[in-house]
Amino acid sequence: MSRITEYTGQELPLAGFRVLDLTQIYNGPYATFLMAMAGAEVIKVEPPGGEFLRRRDARSGAGVPFAMLNANKKSVSLNLKAPRGRELFLDLVKTADVVVENYAPGVMARLGLDYPALRARNEAIVFASGSGYGASGPYRDYPAMDLTVQGMSGVMSTTGFPENPPVRSGAALCDFLGGVHLYGAMVTALLRRARTGKGVAIDVAMLETVYPTLASSIGMTYGERDDIPLRTGNRHGGLSLCPYNVYPTSDGHIAIICNSDKHWHALLDAMGRPELKQAAHLASMRQRVAHMEDVDAMVAQWSAGFQRDALFERLVQFRVPSSPVRDLHEVIRDPHMHARGTLLEIDHPNYGPITVNHSPLHYLGLGQPAYRPSPEYAADNAAIYAELGVATAELQLLQQEGVL
Repeated sequence: MSRITEYTGQELPLAGFRVLDLTQIYNGPYATFLMAMAGAEVIKVEPPGGEFLRRRDARSGAGVPFAMLNANKKSVSLNLKAPRGRELFLDLVKTADVVVENYAPGVMARLGLDYPALRARNEAIVFASGSGYGASGPYRDYPAMDLTVQGMSGVMSTTGFPENPPVRSGAALCDFLGGVHLYGAMVTALLRRARTGKGVAIDVAMLETVYPTLASSIGMTYGERDDIPLRTGNRHGGLSLCPYNVYPTSDGHIAIICNSDKHWHALLDAMGRPELKQAAHLASMRQRVAHMEDVDAMVAQWSAGFQRDALFERLVQFRVPSSPVRDLHEVIRDPHMHARGTLLEIDHPNYGPITVNHSPLHYLGLGQPAYRPSPEYAADNAAIYAELGVATAELQLLQQEGVL
């Protein structure tokens, strides 16, 4: 089912760059996954026993995210709390272009591996840190995970229906928005270094990456109405667009949005109600918003008479922005993403047959790199540490001593 544009043999954008990846869970590993898929050599430096996400119960499927986020990387084990472990890491820093971590702020300094320490070994190093609230400010030391940042950022207060309590987003959007911004910052820093020869330290806070996504809801706090609820269900966050909702079908639901009179007229044509184009009380978006309950009821009554996929086809024919509300099984089998090579089916050595993702960043004319499943823990110890002059006998001794 999957079809991936073959790699052309030309250098991918980040070919030749080495990234030391100290990250864990979702935020940082996604940023470094994007770098690996752009051609960088990403060395995942894991603590003894492996990164936390690797150790989740594979039988329950909880380990699959590790496979999704760590493909095309190498793995070495290293105890950064051991003096010899820190020295080995600093030796690796001499060979690297980027060091990236998402520990709590202050951890790298306590390990003696903060930016000044790394820069002393490699003046051109790019040192990137991702965290919940950033390396400075009053919230710096608050424990942060996706759920807590959803709460702090306002995402939860704006998600759900007004009559119900706040709800978290089903997606780990704070982790991944943070990861995307961290990736962008690292690549931008490498561009600066190419021009100036100078490294830099990067500080990306998840909280700050989420704020712009709330633009519609934030905008309504400055509007003329003071009766708009924080949570608007499936309606527009600022209640300024209509129709904008999820409507029932005979076998599911469909999302429909009309953000212009053109879309509204197209929807009326699809509904077989062209006479409503002349209805004075629905003539403008402002008027339709004022009659939102009536508009939604009319659209819902009409949509309920169709099967979901048949209605979607009809709306596409009439150029009405819409989509079926799909479950995850449908999304995993999505023919469009498989055709583009974004999704592919593999037989993972640890997790068996699973559907995984390539990078969503397509470099036209270059294709995608060959997909390599997430590495076995410490699979690259011998090769990477041999570069530093560590012999096999010493590797075995370091493992016995808990350094690796």
